[in-house]
Amino acid sequence: MTTYAFIFARGGSKGLPRKNLKLLEGKPLIQYSIETAQRVKSIDRVFISTEDGEIATQAIKCGAEVIPRPKELASDSSNEWLSWQHAIEWVRRNIGEFDFFVSLPATSPLRIPSDVEASLEKLKNSEADVCISVTEASRSPYFNMVVRDQSGSVKIVNSLSNSPIRRQDTPKVFDITTVVYTSSPSYIMAHSALFEGDVTSIVVPKVRAVDIDDIYDFKLAEAILKEMQNA
Repeated sequence: MTTYAFIFARGGSKGLPRKNLKLLEGKPLIQYSIETAQRVKSIDRVFISTEDGEIATQAIKCGAEVIPRPKELASDSSNEWLSWQHAIEWVRRNIGEFDFFVSLPATSPLRIPSDVEASLEKLKNSEADVCISVTEASRSPYFNMVVRDQSGSVKIVNSLSNSPIRRQDTPKVFDITTVVYTSSPSYIMAHSALFEGDVTSIVVPKVRAVDIDDIYDFKLAEAILKEMQNA
């Protein structure tokens, strides 16, 4: 069974300019995802999908293969699902068919190879179409998350009949992380969104679920890495 890893890295970023190349503890951000993929035994090849020449050059230096992404799929408003489909089409056309698709966003540098392996195993051992990674949420829509109406009044997002007084008494909820997504090329090409099919998940600890969107996320990842290196 052939498994390919894909890292989708645009050159532009409003939250943190050029973040995919920003040095995190001496290494460009994309290098962390490439190196993790290379350490996963079941992954056969690693691809970077990008429209940016500098990112492509760095990816090749790190041992990844480059998929040229059209600029219309690399804007802030682009649907990444379409980039997934484009990458699959490119690989099928230039290399051939494969069995498993793994997306490793560059914004999750703290993942470890066993997170990726766990996602692949969960997908293979279930009847699900997709396996995503999640982490336990700090806030709950049943307890301490509210919505505002037009008058400015607020109410709990999801109310429960028993009006819980402790968060621990509410249903457990999770945040979707960008640690890993696994699926099959056939599912992705036949659908237009992640949750159109049967979705399962693996749970990762918060310490590995940092998703870098802005400078504060970056500094958090930096602090965690430093602590890990000094442990």
